[in-house]
Amino acid sequence: MFGAGLGLWSALLAGGAETPAQPPAPTVVSGTEDPGQLAGALLSRLLPTPLLLVGEQHDAPEHQALQRELVQQLAERRQLGALVLEMSEAGAHTSDLPSQASETQVREALRWSDGQGGWPWPTYGPVVMAAVRAGVPVHGGNLPRADMRAAMGTETLDGLLPAEALERQRAAIREGHCDLLPAPQIAPMTRIQIARDQAMARTAAAAVRPGQTVLLVAGNGHVQRDLGVPLHLPPDLAHRVVVALARPEADVQEAAGQTLPTADVVWRSPPRAPRDYCSEMKRSLGR
Repeated sequence: MFGAGLGLWSALLAGGAETPAQPPAPTVVSGTEDPGQLAGALLSRLLPTPLLLVGEQHDAPEHQALQRELVQQLAERRQLGALVLEMSEAGAHTSDLPSQASETQVREALRWSDGQGGWPWPTYGPVVMAAVRAGVPVHGGNLPRADMRAAMGTETLDGLLPAEALERQRAAIREGHCDLLPAPQIAPMTRIQIARDQAMARTAAAAVRPGQTVLLVAGNGHVQRDLGVPLHLPPDLAHRVVVALARPEADVQEAAGQTLPTADVVWRSPPRAPRDYCSEMKRSLGR
């Protein structure tokens, strides 16, 4: 933790805001600074930019607190053009709702359901409603469920990633499913991931307006420059990337800087005890 936030500011304010052709190693900040202070420092470091991609670990409430602050501060500056979310399907939006719309109306517009594995509204509702109250449209960006089966069989999606990134995505799918997926399902499931990134990129790019910033919120894997949404953006669309990590400090490889994500800023928020999803999955399958 930086004393009185001075380390945070000095780290984030170093350098200009122009997007280089070859991004340098990310600026790494850590600590428990107030989310409002962190959001202000990030915006001072990264603006102006037409698109700001902010990653998260879904189980880290500090990350959603930062997102809400970014929404509010960009809106106060009248610079927030739109909020795009992984947590809602592409095509759903709040553009037709008034700023005083109820949470029920907003959830209906975004086709948001907590059931059947949906994203928890109590976690993301404050982020969404901050944008709605500011009169800023919220767009779902994720691939609709109805399109997933078609994506699984679309082999051309494989060619949208460099070979190394494609293998990393396949490895992530394998590990994310605890090595329980049959080998023939790895490639089709990876195509869904690629199609999701493609859908979010398309939605974000369509929402860009001159002089404003579109804020895209998604999991960390979706926002990395060499792996996710940035690979599918128009080549002339400048963007900035923030990755937020809540991994234990004992992660030796990352501490050595060997596995830092490709981003402008990596924020190491307070570490959270890892949840053993694989044990839970195996138990549910009777293994």
